[in-house]
Amino acid sequence: MGRKKSAFSQEKNKEKLLFGISNKMKAIDDVINRISDTDVPVLISGESGVGKELVANSIHSQSLRKNKALIKVNCVALPGELLESELFGYERGAFTSAYQTKPGRFEFAHEGTMFLDEIGDMPQPLQAKLLRVLQEGEFFRLGGKNEIRVDTRVIAATNRELEVMVRDGLFREDLFHRLNVIRIHIPPLRERKEEILRLLTHFLKKYSREYNRTVNNLTEDSESKLLDYTWPGNVRELENIAKKIVVLGDEESVISDLIENKNIEENDADEKKLEVYRYDESCSLKEIGKRAALDAEKKAIKTILEQTRWNRSHAAKILKISYKTLLYKIKECGLNKGI
Repeated sequence: MGRKKSAFSQEKNKEKLLFGISNKMKAIDDVINRISDTDVPVLISGESGVGKELVANSIHSQSLRKNKALIKVNCVALPGELLESELFGYERGAFTSAYQTKPGRFEFAHEGTMFLDEIGDMPQPLQAKLLRVLQEGEFFRLGGKNEIRVDTRVIAATNRELEVMVRDGLFREDLFHRLNVIRIHIPPLRERKEEILRLLTHFLKKYSREYNRTVNNLTEDSESKLLDYTWPGNVRELENIAKKIVVLGDEESVISDLIENKNIEENDADEKKLEVYRYDESCSLKEIGKRAALDAEKKAIKTILEQTRWNRSHAAKILKISYKTLLYKIKECGLNKGI
C-alpha cells in the first residue's frame, strides 16, 4: 500500500495545479515569483472560493521567510474584542477571565508571515492598531504597558471592494494604501473555464484515495454541463461537487441536482418579480411597464458590473451614463456585490 500524502504535500500539489492551467493564473504565478524575495505587503482580492488562501500559501512558501511560521487569521470569524486579543494577545488581568498572559498571533508570526483573511470585515478600531504594526512593527497587548516589536510580513485577502469601503468611510484609507502595495486579483472560475475539468479530475482522484472509492471518468454530457455551469462558489464549490460524486458514486444525480438547484434559485427570483404584478390589483399598465423597465435596467447593470468586476467607473462608461447616475441606479435597483 502506498504512503498517504501529507497535508502539506497535498496543498503544494493543489497550488501547482491552480497556477498551471490558465493564462490568467500563470500571470498571477509570475507576479508571485517576482515578489518572492521581498517583504512588501500583498492584498489578494477575489470572490469567495477562488483560492485566495492558496495564493497566500504560495507567496509564503517562495519567500525568504518560508522556514518561519505562516499564521492565518479569519477576520470575520471572531467578534471585534476576541479578534483583538487573538491578534495582539493580552496581559494577565486585562479583563475578567484573563488569568494569565497570552501572546497574540502577531508574536507567533515574528520573522514569518501573517495572513489576514476577510480583511474588509476587520472593525475600524483594530484597523488603526494593524496600521501601526505595518508602519512601526510594534503594538501593545491588551492591558499591556510595554511595546511588543515584531518583524512580520502581512498578506491580506478580501472578497469585498475595499476602494468603495474607503470612499464610504468603512475602511481606513491609510491602511488600504499600506496593504495595497502589491495587488493580486484572482478571477472567478467562470472566467477561466479551461481549469474546470483539470481541477475536477484532481479532486476526484484526491477523494477517491481518501475514501477508498473507485470513480469512473465522467461522461461527455456531464462534462458539458459542468463547463456550462457558472460556479458561483468557484473552486470551493467544484471541490465539494467532486467529493459528492466520489461519496455517492452517482455523477448523473449529483450534477442534475446542481443544475436543478441553480434553476430553482433563478426561477424563484423571477417568481418574486411576477408576484408584484400578480397580486397588486391596483397596478396599472403604465406601472407594470415602469417596473418591467426597472427590472430590465437592473439586469443590464448587474451584468455590466459583473463583467467589469464591479469597476463602477468602467461600467458607467460602457452604459454611457455618469458615475453619479450609476451609483443612484445601483441603490435604486438594490444591487450590491455578491448578489
